[in-house]
Amino acid sequence: MSMKWWTAYSSQDKKKSGMRRAAGLLAAVALSTAVAGCSLLPDEPEEEDLSQIQLPEISKKPEYEVTTKTLETTVSGSGKVLSTQEKTLYYSAKAMEGLRLKKLYIQPGDVVKAGQTVAELDVEDMKKQLRDQRLQFRQLELQMKQTLRDKDEMDPIDFEQKQIAFEEARQKISDLEADIGSAVLTAPFSGTIVSLNVQEGAAIKVYDPLCVIADPSSLIVAGEMSSDDLQQVAVGMEVTVDINSAGTVKGKIKSLPVPKSDNGNGNGGGGAQGPKVTNLSDYLLISVPKLPASATRGTPLSFSVVVNRKVDAVVIPFSTLHTAGARTYVQVAESDGSKREVDIEVGQQTATDIEVLSGLKPGQKVVGK
Repeated sequence: MSMKWWTAYSSQDKKKSGMRRAAGLLAAVALSTAVAGCSLLPDEPEEEDLSQIQLPEISKKPEYEVTTKTLETTVSGSGKVLSTQEKTLYYSAKAMEGLRLKKLYIQPGDVVKAGQTVAELDVEDMKKQLRDQRLQFRQLELQMKQTLRDKDEMDPIDFEQKQIAFEEARQKISDLEADIGSAVLTAPFSGTIVSLNVQEGAAIKVYDPLCVIADPSSLIVAGEMSSDDLQQVAVGMEVTVDINSAGTVKGKIKSLPVPKSDNGNGNGGGGAQGPKVTNLSDYLLISVPKLPASATRGTPLSFSVVVNRKVDAVVIPFSTLHTAGARTYVQVAESDGSKREVDIEVGQQTATDIEVLSGLKPGQKVVGK
């Protein structure tokens, strides 16, 4: 009987032991699966080491030292080299209007002498008219001789009228002779033809430039500038002249341009319109002791005139100046690093510097923008 009990107990014990083994096996399989699953997940990123990153510094405004220098204010202009003796030649007699240029005796670059014929107009019709008037006047002379013989027997008024008619005829001949003579254009002085504006056969307009004659041995700097700048300059002021391809030279203002009349033609044409005539009086003339050898008439140039100069002026950079309404001030940087605002009085200004009349001393430092 006891034998059966042991057998029964032993069977149950084996059954429990198998269940424990099965449970352990399942736990092992589950753990293995979990470990395998973890190996399939992506690696987590490593944390960045922020201790190596340098933060950007806040930009520091520049500081400038208050200094002294020679401060100059200038005005500028442009111009060219011209001859001190040059003239634009043109026809001025009203009778020449519309006549054809019969003969041109010059070409650009030709050297001419004083009195040499430059051009001649076709005045054949005027010459024929002159011959006719001279013949008619001879007849009037015979009539006038007879009038003088009969003067005592004539009415005084009739005699006066005949005398006036005789003088008018004589004056017409004189005027026509002058017109024919003005058809020939001559050089007023010896020089070189520097420009020519017409061709043979062209119809002439009075006061239109025909040519320009100049003496190339006597040159001067001629400039132009705005009317506002002209008001700031005077005779005797120093000038720096930059002659293209010839270098820089120093000079002084010799004369200022003559104010132009309201008609604006500037050519002496009595109101006639036409191309501008070269006239030295229209330019600001600059006297230069010696021009470069390569400078010739017509060479372009630029120039600047010193209108204000101050030696040892206290200056600061333009970028340090502050304004607020009527107030003008700067920020001064102290030696301990602090900053304070200081009101100043300014004088002349250039493109880069400002003169300080009061409020600052050389050696101080001011803060830029």
